[in-house]
Amino acid sequence: QVQLVESGGGLVQAGGSLRLSCAASGRTFSTLKLGWFRQAPGKEREFVSRITWSGGSTYYADSVKGRFTISRDNAKNTVYLQMNSLKPEDTAVYYCAAGPGVLPLGTYSYWGQGTQVTVSS
Repeated sequence: QVQLVESGGGLVQAGGSLRLSCAASGRTFSTLKLGWFRQAPGKEREFVSRITWSGGSTYYADSVKGRFTISRDNAKNTVYLQMNSLKPEDTAVYYCAAGPGVLPLGTYSYWGQGTQVTVSS
């Protein structure tokens, strides 16, 4: 089992920045990937970014490429999502997820509770 706890959401003006954190616990993560997803009201959940725990390989959705950066701190078992140049359309609940393999849109077996990000215009 893997437990994931997100933090760092909040309200920010357009053009601002936020950093989300995802603290992971429960098992070894070397074979896992960690991903960020988001879901806006009335919309389906969408993939945002992925990092592999062992090699640190990253992948981004086109909508956030160049603005968001995913990273990890192995010592703290924590994954971060640095979000810059935020836009109102980035407003959503952001979820951290973990799963086997490396495919960005592959299986994610574990999910956090989500953290709200609101970007005002």
